[in-house]
Amino acid sequence: MTSLDQTAPGTPATGDGEAPREGLRPVPYRGGGFRPAPIRLVGPIVFLAIIALWEAGSRSGVISNLVLPAPSQAFEAFSYLVESGQLWRHLSASLQRLVIGWTLGTALGIAVGLAIGLFSLARAGLLPLVSALFPIPKIALLPLFVIWFGIGEGSKVATILFGSFFPTVIATYGGVDNVDRTLVRMGQSFGLSWWSIVGKIILPGAMPAILSGCRISASIGIILLVAAEMIGAEYGVGAYILMAGSLFATDQLLAGVAILSVLGLIVSWLIGRLERWLLAWRG
Repeated sequence: MTSLDQTAPGTPATGDGEAPREGLRPVPYRGGGFRPAPIRLVGPIVFLAIIALWEAGSRSGVISNLVLPAPSQAFEAFSYLVESGQLWRHLSASLQRLVIGWTLGTALGIAVGLAIGLFSLARAGLLPLVSALFPIPKIALLPLFVIWFGIGEGSKVATILFGSFFPTVIATYGGVDNVDRTLVRMGQSFGLSWWSIVGKIILPGAMPAILSGCRISASIGIILLVAAEMIGAEYGVGAYILMAGSLFATDQLLAGVAILSVLGLIVSWLIGRLERWLLAWRG
């Protein structure tokens, strides 16, 4: 007898005249797949526990304040940044560079990735070039960008653009390659145009990989932002961290690192919201 025939105690007899079966319960639904269940409080609790242990270790002397200052000291340095108005100067400069560089790099990366995934000629010509340039450390090219674009904003934006471009290209054409070809053939058999197949089948199928590439490129962009601002920048989070490190002001240095961490969390949250909107069809 299969599990579908099992009924809960007290269930009326079925139409075939069978009596209720005692001691049997309905089989719970187990078709949810591997969809993660949101548990909202675990992350903040773990974070607060680490901060509390860190603060306790600093106050008890287990952790030296010269090596790693207490979170309260870093918070005082951050409060001074806010009160003096320096926070917005540094943050606005960094955000401007990050938004321009990452947006341009991501847009170009998606365009080139789609071209590689959809056209054989573009794949033959551009894929070897991408494979050759991607392993190059982008920070190593920063002096070259300074020579090409100057010490100002151009070299900083170009560094972020170059670093964001390649992960997006690889994620985009990889997502296109992983689209189920049966769906494409089905669209062709129904007489859909090339544009309809790309817009209704290939792009939705590749969108999860494209958005994952956007997450990776955003993280790389923040890393390159700090590196670029450490060369010839008056304002910016990277310039602030470099200044704090040169003065051995570890509390200010930690405040700058915390700003970058919060910036990364905000960017990740925004991309997550974009994923929910663009991938709502997945259910």
